[in-house]
Amino acid sequence: MSFCLTLWWMKVEDGSTLSRADCRAKGGAPGIKVAIVGAAGRIGQPLAMLMKMNPLVSVLHLYDVVNAPGVMLTLVSGFLGQPQLESALTGIDLVIIPTVVPRKPGRTRDDLFNINAGIAVVNLIGNPVNCTVPIAVEVFKKAGTYDPKRLLGVTMLDVVRANTFVVSTSRTSLCVSYHLCSWEVDVPVIGGHAGVTILPLLPGVVLVCWSFNKILFAILQAKAGASSATLSMAYAAVEFAYACLRGLRGDAGVVECTFVASEVTELPFFATKVRLGRSGAEEIYQLGPLNEYERIGLEELAASIQKGVSFIKK
Repeated sequence: MSFCLTLWWMKVEDGSTLSRADCRAKGGAPGIKVAIVGAAGRIGQPLAMLMKMNPLVSVLHLYDVVNAPGVMLTLVSGFLGQPQLESALTGIDLVIIPTVVPRKPGRTRDDLFNINAGIAVVNLIGNPVNCTVPIAVEVFKKAGTYDPKRLLGVTMLDVVRANTFVVSTSRTSLCVSYHLCSWEVDVPVIGGHAGVTILPLLPGVVLVCWSFNKILFAILQAKAGASSATLSMAYAAVEFAYACLRGLRGDAGVVECTFVASEVTELPFFATKVRLGRSGAEEIYQLGPLNEYERIGLEELAASIQKGVSFIKK
């Protein structure tokens, strides 16, 4: 078992509050029903495995448009192709979309959003999130099922990376006499989910002798890589999905960063901290005081996020 998987499993095993018998979905049945759309992809496969291990999940539906029965039968019964999409999504509490699903002959972009998805919380991972979330909003509106609280763009990978870099910096600093672990650090990452739009709020972390510019540069360099971060993205997606599951169960104080419809800034969409609950993003937190460096970053990322919003009008 990999180190990341071991850490995640230690977290889900911690405490009796994670007992499947204690979990209640919206309908009152034990556990929560989850569907992964794009489960046969490079992110979808490890994501499906980790979600299958989660004790909060009572039903797991795996859907894809490609013929991947081996992936599905290893874990659960799967759903294949457009004719089975309705069955895959009916009665689901949480829909996770790790990739942008390609369109097939006889199929429209509206199919996914027309079929009973209005009652579910949707985690949208497919990049570019800055564009795909606004596009999904318009399709939901057309289908008459749009609820801004229930459509969440997943930016958890940026948070995981920011935490990791802060921990790495603390371990190499001569001024720090103790070592931190990544789960002991929580760096809010606001803005968007691409390049310059990613802005970690580093003053929220209690550390000494660490370099703001070095950490931000490392995050941006990691995002600029040509290869897709499949395993780390799957891990980050599961971390965010786990937070959504706890919110759906009714746990108090579940707060994570996510890209949502927001009035925090003048932009219609923004990644910021939100409180997750039974209806999705139940509260969106305002930005606290920012230093000059962060204010400059906000000005630079505004134009980049607006490109994603404008994409739906082309």
